[in-house]
Amino acid sequence: MTTVKQWLQQNSDLPLIECELLLGQIMVLSRAQILAYPEREINTDALQQLQPVVEQLREGKPFAYITGSREFWGLDLQVTADVLIPRPETELLVELVIDLAPRGGNMIDLGTGSGAIAIAVKTERPDLAVTAVDSSCAALRVASHNACKLKVDVNFHQQSWLQGSNSTWDTIVSNPPYIADNDPHLSNLSAEPRQALVAGPDGLDDIRQIIPQASQRLNPGGHLLIEHGYDQAANVQQLMSAAELVNVRTRKDLAGMDRVTLAQYAGR
Repeated sequence: MTTVKQWLQQNSDLPLIECELLLGQIMVLSRAQILAYPEREINTDALQQLQPVVEQLREGKPFAYITGSREFWGLDLQVTADVLIPRPETELLVELVIDLAPRGGNMIDLGTGSGAIAIAVKTERPDLAVTAVDSSCAALRVASHNACKLKVDVNFHQQSWLQGSNSTWDTIVSNPPYIADNDPHLSNLSAEPRQALVAGPDGLDDIRQIIPQASQRLNPGGHLLIEHGYDQAANVQQLMSAAELVNVRTRKDLAGMDRVTLAQYAGR
């Protein structure tokens, strides 16, 4: 019989935390229980279930797609290959919206994917009327499932950015595709939906659509917040200023990288 400690040693080429979480999921134990009793034996059925999953990890399939979930803002979200895996750095968008959105106002999340941003904001700011849109029906099914599971009231619609929308908003937020189509890092992201990652030669094609659309749909004093690549802040700031938005500034993520650029609509 194989113990937890032995199994972890046998698979030491894989990320330790992923192996521990995987053991916990299959053995129906918490990670703390796995860590507390490394001499616990793994029965034959569990070992048989672990083997194909370990093979998928070695082939490069993301752990979140294997387990079907990812934690974001302390929330357990379903993820599938139809949506991007939520990243910790995107929590900066949530923090900023929580602080900036006016009491009782409304917010729209453009390109919601798994619904991570919209759902996290709504859990912290139930006073806000939150809408989330995506061009992908499959992504909206995942987002709607997450909102239902977490009992969060978010309105979901199929829509490409703000095209065709006549509503106005106090807060517009987006984590759009922003990777250049020839970026070498894309090889490490091959399991995730390309259309949610890539945006033209410089990664700014979608942001160039979002900013002018948002400038026409913000209420006076309203904020636009966009996540972008670490080296895109200057370009995003320029695009926002060209759209006559004011108070343009960039915030860094926990790694010290430029991550979110935001601005306000002053009104005309």
